[in-house]
Amino acid sequence: MRAFLDANILFSGSNPQSELFWFLCYLRQSHSLVCSGFVLAEAERNLVLKRPAWVDSFHEVKSGLEIVPESPLLVEVDLRDKDRPVLGAAIGGRCQFLLTGDKRDFGHLYGQSIEGVMVVDVVTLAELV
Repeated sequence: MRAFLDANILFSGSNPQSELFWFLCYLRQSHSLVCSGFVLAEAERNLVLKRPAWVDSFHEVKSGLEIVPESPLLVEVDLRDKDRPVLGAAIGGRCQFLLTGDKRDFGHLYGQSIEGVMVVDVVTLAELV
């Protein structure tokens, strides 16, 4: 399985005392966790500003990621411009899942498959794994 991690997942998953941190550690043992440079930079920028104590854990999470290039989103999907590169990179990276906790921007797409990428939240992916 290949799962693309959105910036909010990387941010929250960098809390070493969170269940998400341990879930990501579990996933990377037998699955490919993927993100893009754009997503990685957004997560790191937010961590430095809001949760600098988590930066070391972020580097641990980051060490298990495959970084894919940015890809334009070539299909018509109702997404804000800032979110289009996220889904585009997940599609371009041949991921089966886009893991995001961003209900405001991606919630209307939860459970839908776009160009072979199903948009899911953490609970859904945990159930599928």
